[in-house]
Amino acid sequence: MHLTRVQIPEFRALKNVDITFEKDFTPKIFPLGSENGGGKSTLLQLIFVLLYCATNRHHQQHNTITITTHFIKNMLARYRMPEGVNRQTLAKIDIWDGKKTVQIEFFCCNDDFLKSIVSNGSEKYILRITAYSETESLLCQVSNFPLDKIKSFLNELSEKVFLVAPSTQVCLFMPEKEKNLILKSSNKQERGGYEDALQRTKIDLPHFFTYDFFSAEILVKYFQDARNLDFEQVVNTGEYGHRYQQILNGINQILVPGKKIMPQIQSSQAKASEDDPIKGIIFKTDNDEILYSEDLSHGELKRLSLYVWIQYHRMKDAIVLMDEVENGFHPDWQYRIISDLIEWGANNQYILATHSYELCQAVTPAHVKELEPKLLSSE
Repeated sequence: MHLTRVQIPEFRALKNVDITFEKDFTPKIFPLGSENGGGKSTLLQLIFVLLYCATNRHHQQHNTITITTHFIKNMLARYRMPEGVNRQTLAKIDIWDGKKTVQIEFFCCNDDFLKSIVSNGSEKYILRITAYSETESLLCQVSNFPLDKIKSFLNELSEKVFLVAPSTQVCLFMPEKEKNLILKSSNKQERGGYEDALQRTKIDLPHFFTYDFFSAEILVKYFQDARNLDFEQVVNTGEYGHRYQQILNGINQILVPGKKIMPQIQSSQAKASEDDPIKGIIFKTDNDEILYSEDLSHGELKRLSLYVWIQYHRMKDAIVLMDEVENGFHPDWQYRIISDLIEWGANNQYILATHSYELCQAVTPAHVKELEPKLLSSE
């Protein structure tokens, strides 16, 4: 899947947005620039929520079920159509599915419009996503698709859409009371603060990730899953697989030279076995001296987290929306992140909301897209 065009007539800070992302460009990496307040984060969040949550995915985690259209309702909590208008486009998103361009229109309407599409029989081509107020609903229509195919296409598309953002970026798709927690002090000994709310959101939206902190939990699961697959292979074929070692080699290539990562095994015996769980990870020098957390820079931990996140989800032909990816990186690494993303997942499309000139200079000027007020000078 590849996002080729997005049009937003008006939503919050976004006004008359019309951006194309050329499907034939190489690399498929598009910096999205503007000054602060231009709506970059809003645009990425709106695209993610519409494409990931529109089919009301039921995500089951820890014996709970999440109805994901709630996140769309949160996103549109303050959105209202003008007086006297019964239908208004929220967003048009064009997707290249590998063979053709599919246009998806998300539009808002009132109850009168809902009644009209039922009376004229056009409801079989329109998907009602959710009511976001007492009188207004969000609907979706896909070009030349009947209703049953709309749901199937959106389900397939949702598997290909990911969002990564700083934890300090307010998520518009969180409930209003939880968004406001970011402005309030909280007792860290008690639950209920913004960090807890954000963590719950990430559990409910597995394709949403924040990269401010090292994702040890994902890394441990990544190692554990690989080791389980290697053991499954030896049961089936008599020979161990190589996934675990390949993952270890790949991660160690990401680290600064002279450092390496080692999984920690939790074992009740003197010698670890295949059944022992992986409880964590440690960093060492090439001379096997232990490195402590304060010996590792924020930038290298963030770079490692991004690599593991992309590999763990086995992203392929995915639309990856990344907000302020350059934060914490030296200017050389801001430039380098483009080649990193190509190496880590060349088939993916990356749209990078950024303030970094160095990052923009790592691709051609035609790759760089801008919102008003623009990041780059027109002179």
